[in-house]
Amino acid sequence: MGLGSTAKKIQKVADTAEKLYAKLNELREQVLAIRDSLEATDERVQQLEIKNAEQKALIEALAREQGIDVESVLDDVEPPESVEEEVAENEPGSDDTKDESPQAST
Repeated sequence: MGLGSTAKKIQKVADTAEKLYAKLNELREQVLAIRDSLEATDERVQQLEIKNAEQKALIEALAREQGIDVESVLDDVEPPESVEEEVAENEPGSDDTKDESPQAST
């Protein structure tokens, strides 16, 4: 083996390293973009939760003023199935793993 084949191998390793470095930088940029998006989404969700709580308080105050029993109205509401599953998953003592077997829906 001469120096030519060694130089080719070194060049191949260098090219691979450059590609890997470029991909790593691309992934880093994507992670930063996702982080920024996540932070912005978190801020929007917090603002929406505050507005939701304010609106709930206003509606409950208006309902009481009109003699409507808020508790009984809320007891009659049936949440969508996806909400019920989410609430059940977030209850204390429930495990965080989902049972994806066909028997889980029975």
